Amino acid sequence: MSKVVVVNNLTLDGVMQAPGRPDEDTRGGFEHGGWAQPYNDPVMARKMGEGMAAGGPLLFGRRTYQDFASFWPQQKDNPFRPVLDDAQKYVASTTLKEPLPWRNSTLLEGDGADAVAKLKEQLAQDLVILGSGELIRSLMRRNLIDEYVLLIHPLVLGSGRRMFQDGNPLAAVRLVDATPTTTGVVIATYRTASER
Repeated sequence: MSKVVVVNNLTLDGVMQAPGRPDEDTRGGFEHGGWAQPYNDPVMARKMGEGMAAGGPLLFGRRTYQDFASFWPQQKDNPFRPVLDDAQKYVASTTLKEPLPWRNSTLLEGDGADAVAKLKEQLAQDLVILGSGELIRSLMRRNLIDEYVLLIHPLVLGSGRRMFQDGNPLAAVRLVDATPTTTGVVIATYRTASER
């Protein structure tokens, strides 16, 4: 049985919106896109590279999938591009239709949380979620997330979409690893209490 692992950039106030680029996600008038980029360093690159080297399948919500599919295949000189291109990608969406544009992509049928629960039973490798806040929240409600790898940035934005919002269910987690970077980011790995 596989685990569902969330890997996301967060600010101290929990914002996950548009960490990578100014134009990544401007919903709600968000003007701080690209906020995570100044904090990249070799420690972060090494830790993220270790995770990507495991080569497991990726899980996306519609919006993040469309953003990644339009961006990553064009990044010819980025060492993460081949890993993302080659990975099996599962997409939870009720509006997208097959065939999906990015290679190795499979549209999940029906309810996303139901489909992820089935995948957890069928797959041996862990499913990794990047971005995909709406999907994360739907899986949290069903207790389907097993681990969070959070890149917590020393930054407070005061606005933007947050990963943990009002109305999320109570979730006990325990810290299993923490790595500080040279730029003040803490890469913290938490497992859900059900993993004890």
